[in-house]
Amino acid sequence: YQPRPPKFSFSVSKDSRRSRVAPTNHTRTPPLRTMATGHAFRRLARRMLSNVPESTVYGGPRPQEAAAARRVTVTTLRGKHRRGEPITVVTAYDYPSAVHVDSAGIDVCLVGDSAAMVVHGHDTTLPISLDVMLEHCRAVARGASRPLLVGDLSFGCYESSSTQAVDSAVRVLKEGGMDAIKLEGGAPSRISAAKAIVEAGIAVMGHVGLTPQAISVLGGFRPQGKTVDSAIKVVETALALQEAGCFSVVLECVPAPVAAAATSALKIPTIGIGAGPFCSGQVLVYHDLLGMMQHPHHAKVNEAVHFSVAQKFYHVMPFVPSSSLQFALPAGDTEILQAIRQRRQCH
Repeated sequence: YQPRPPKFSFSVSKDSRRSRVAPTNHTRTPPLRTMATGHAFRRLARRMLSNVPESTVYGGPRPQEAAAARRVTVTTLRGKHRRGEPITVVTAYDYPSAVHVDSAGIDVCLVGDSAAMVVHGHDTTLPISLDVMLEHCRAVARGASRPLLVGDLSFGCYESSSTQAVDSAVRVLKEGGMDAIKLEGGAPSRISAAKAIVEAGIAVMGHVGLTPQAISVLGGFRPQGKTVDSAIKVVETALALQEAGCFSVVLECVPAPVAAAATSALKIPTIGIGAGPFCSGQVLVYHDLLGMMQHPHHAKVNEAVHFSVAQKFYHVMPFVPSSSLQFALPAGDTEILQAIRQRRQCH
């Protein structure tokens, strides 16, 4: 046994302006750890570590860091826009995707009504309801603590009146845990709704160009701004949303020169999706970003997932779980196994 080095404590002299540190030697010798106590300590440690926390079995929830000081806000986006720094936006629809967006350092996490298509399998965004959107919002809010959280107003929850729009926006913030909302279109009633929501104290992101909720009028998912009149309408609608108080505007599926003209005319950031390289930022759908659907745009995760599933589950081979998911009984405790055997014998 090697004796421990002496411990030091520090005393501060009160009769001096500058603190003096004086080491004080503790002469008390630490007690020797016997073989029995050491063995008992190791046994106790094994008992404590025999099972991992339940959260590690199912992959969540993760410990949330105190990120209030570095959380992205509308003011943060204004600063980036003023400095000419690109703004990054990625959609998320559940806890895992929100964690990925958060850890990647993305500026804005958008809970889009595109969940109707990429999560629920619908052909359009129209079927999803506000209540279902709120479920997605809550899951994302639990997984992302850094980015600005924006929730889509789903089709049917804000078209009737400005009052309905405000009520729905309030629910997105209070029940969904979002920081802001996004609404589509630029009709006079939609501009009035955006203004009313802003006046209610809620940040609004506009959306012009291809607005998927209006495919009944547009005749499908068709690019906008390809004619002179249509291009002028895109820019004027974006300006009207800015005047209503929106902090940014999404430009979807418009020609790059039209997006550039809108970006130049506006004082707020433009977020492009299929609108060329001249916007203030870009938004990507999470599933498209990872190539999880039929038409990969970036990473080809779909191929890796398909290969892993086929290899692990559909081949005739035993499934061997990872050692991290195997649990051990406390060391030396055979009473549990004996009790199980006795119970089986009784039955």
